[in-house]
Amino acid sequence: MVFTQIVARGIDDAKLLAVMGSIPRHLFVDEALADRAYNDAPLPIGEGQTISQPYIVARMTAMLQLTGDEEILEVGTGSGYQTAVLARLCRKVFTIERLPSLAEAARKRLLCQLGIYNVVYRVGDGSLGWPEQRLFDRILVTAGAPAVPERLTAQLTVGGMLVLPEGDIHRQHLVRVVRYVAGIRREQFDPCRFVPLVGDQAWSLPE
Repeated sequence: MVFTQIVARGIDDAKLLAVMGSIPRHLFVDEALADRAYNDAPLPIGEGQTISQPYIVARMTAMLQLTGDEEILEVGTGSGYQTAVLARLCRKVFTIERLPSLAEAARKRLLCQLGIYNVVYRVGDGSLGWPEQRLFDRILVTAGAPAVPERLTAQLTVGGMLVLPEGDIHRQHLVRVVRYVAGIRREQFDPCRFVPLVGDQAWSLPE
């Protein structure tokens, strides 16, 4: 998976590659899908949500330019796979999931099966961030938003970065926002397709 899907597409961060090679991805999908866990495709994880394809996980993580000492906010815990990757590459992860069943399954998986302890979990509206915590060095959003939520950019440190898929319900582009004293800088990258980010600062639940 690492060499054929990630290295072959230009990602050469040695620490990231080592982490993705060490995490058993099949633990994050239903047992019936375990034989497809390392394929270059997203897979369903229940509740209408998906685990992203390995390359997209690597690409978005690489865009954060991690050094190892960051505190990260992850919006959209999902299966916990991206959470595990981040936790192995930074100091601490604060992760938010709006669906309680997914949040609890991810917490048990990371704690009991992988022994990952530098993660704080919350069930709630990820589009609002985690305002009572101090500012975050990085923010990663793993669901598509119509625009970068201002509540999230306000929770970045100066010099901090936010990465998310931005666009309509069906198609987005990866966007990176960097916060400076004078404001923010936006960069647009690869086209992608994610499940929608649902929340006060994003898409509404269908009636």
